[in-house]
Amino acid sequence: MNNVALITGASSGLGKEFALLHAERNGDVIIVARRENKLQELKSEIESTYHTQVKIIVKDLTKPNAAQEIYDEVSKENITVNFLINNAGFGGVGKFHERALAQDITMINLNVIALTTLTRLFSPDFVNRNQGKILNVSSTASLLPGPLQAVYYATKAYVTSFSNAIAQELSDTNVTVTNLMPGATATEFGSTSGMDKTNLFDKPASARSVAEAGYKGMLSGKLDVISGLTFSQSLLLKMLPFTPKKMLLKQIHDMQKIK
Repeated sequence: MNNVALITGASSGLGKEFALLHAERNGDVIIVARRENKLQELKSEIESTYHTQVKIIVKDLTKPNAAQEIYDEVSKENITVNFLINNAGFGGVGKFHERALAQDITMINLNVIALTTLTRLFSPDFVNRNQGKILNVSSTASLLPGPLQAVYYATKAYVTSFSNAIAQELSDTNVTVTNLMPGATATEFGSTSGMDKTNLFDKPASARSVAEAGYKGMLSGKLDVISGLTFSQSLLLKMLPFTPKKMLLKQIHDMQKIK
């Protein structure tokens, strides 16, 4: 395999679009997700349309050893990964004290632990070759607290902080780390999290447009990419430094109420 991108959460949404974008540019892909049938469909689509190579790894990244198993499998087959796209993640709406604790711990395992572990496993190889690009999918949610999605927003705050920090650590190499911060996007995230029933998801951006912004940002080595915001959401972000925190928290809370 050549010019390889490893993409997590590749069975649908942004992950699928990242795989298609990379294949369009004659890159080979390793696609990772839990749903083998969806991965097989994507593999067939890519191979028949773009004639690039596709390797499937069926893995549940919420499990403790999943990231290590992915790295070990890739290493055993002597595949050089050039791009690591940590896209897998999920959210969930509700008051923290009422949500199932197991759900939120699983969210942390996927959004934080798996992303961190994969980055730690692959980045030394990138540094040793002095070549490689990492794209971590965070969220505009990382820029503010999120009442009714307290844990999700906190996990994405971690992703943004972590990505920016290691980008600086690697600034004396040819390895770059890009942090993608989408707004509401038309993917399965909306329905699985329940956010599709809130005002925040009234006008979601297309997965393709957000993936293109993130992919191009990764290629150019940008630090942060914000994509998929409506005018009012962009205005809200610009006003963050000037908005009293209690007022901000109430605004976010109200936007995330189930209709």
